[in-house]
Amino acid sequence: MESPRFLSAEATRQLREQFGTPLYVYDEATLRRQAESALAFPNPFGLTVRYAMKASPNAVILRLFDSCGLHFDASSVHEVDRLLRAGVPAEKISLSTQELPDSFPKYIEQGVSLNASSIIQLERFGERFPGGRVGLRFNPGRGSGHSNRTNVGGRSSSFGIWHEKTGIVQEIVARYRLTAFRIHTHIGSGSDPAVWEHVADLNLKMLRHFPAVSVLNMGGGYKIARMPGETATELAAAGRKISAGLTALADETGRRIHLEIEPGTYLVANAGAVVSTIQDVTDTGSSGRAFLKLDCGMTEILRPALYGSQHPLTLVPAGDTNRQERHFYTVVGHCCESGDILTPAPGEPEMVADLELPQAHIGDLMVIDGAGAYCSAMATGNYNSFPLAPEVLRRTDGQFDLIRKRQSLDQLLANEIPI
Repeated sequence: MESPRFLSAEATRQLREQFGTPLYVYDEATLRRQAESALAFPNPFGLTVRYAMKASPNAVILRLFDSCGLHFDASSVHEVDRLLRAGVPAEKISLSTQELPDSFPKYIEQGVSLNASSIIQLERFGERFPGGRVGLRFNPGRGSGHSNRTNVGGRSSSFGIWHEKTGIVQEIVARYRLTAFRIHTHIGSGSDPAVWEHVADLNLKMLRHFPAVSVLNMGGGYKIARMPGETATELAAAGRKISAGLTALADETGRRIHLEIEPGTYLVANAGAVVSTIQDVTDTGSSGRAFLKLDCGMTEILRPALYGSQHPLTLVPAGDTNRQERHFYTVVGHCCESGDILTPAPGEPEMVADLELPQAHIGDLMVIDGAGAYCSAMATGNYNSFPLAPEVLRRTDGQFDLIRKRQSLDQLLANEIPI
């Protein structure tokens, strides 16, 4: 019988007995191993690996990556606050945000660095911090992603300053006597290697327009293999092109550019799983479908419903493990929502698909792997009034530690004001 990525059947049953379901489980050994791999990214003149914390922002994970030597990428000032509360030094935090609130100066004054992501953001920074140091986030004109919703480059993306507006940026930098110390780009998740190489070339050209820049941030989006047969990004190969370009630039100009990358999914996706219980088995007749209804769904893992994303699903029998008979099932979530499906058709997110599994019974467990990134962080919390699921960390010694409690009804209702 198939096994989950890092959980044995016995451990899965133990988790349900100890914490209930649904719940998220993260594996410390995998987190540390992925951090070590990212820190080996090829670089000629120094490297900073920034964890894109939006992937999974639990404070325990933040502190673990901090101890590994990682820095951090925040996508809002709220994420900055979470990092600071977790004990991460402000100097290790970079902010690239769609929304720059009026409170942003206090974070800059504490030591957080900003990548201005629009002309207006750059103007606001210059007005408040004339003579200051700022990063520049550019839209390089090309993007990549497994769907349009994960593509953050090109003409249909609002992320970053359009690369053809270099002259406007130079004028603002000069007017406010700013030091543009970093150029930042990000093209999306599941990055196409050919697109990534094109963007690397564009960034090298962009460096020539800003002679004070000493840092190049190439973003993240490195693909990981969630499903069998998928090919993950080889970081060594991804780094060779930009490293060669930076070396050539140094030979020509003497500028030794420090490299940054911002992995999120790469670090945490395969270090996490959702453990759930099959709470109903039903069908739509002999010519229809057989359904497994889980006690989790888009309230815990939205990616299949939102993107049509594929996740490995493993059935763990509650009792008898000697089940030879297999059936095809459509696996669905617990929300009153037709889009709450866990088995979308590959490449056809509007369609559902069947998955061959051992014969399933109510009370069996289902482990959804590849759920460490953009699952707990972006779930549709409290839809149908379901509580937020707990999070557990599997330590390197095999012990399970609770790192977030299950939300109570009182907590869910805490901000409502009766009138």
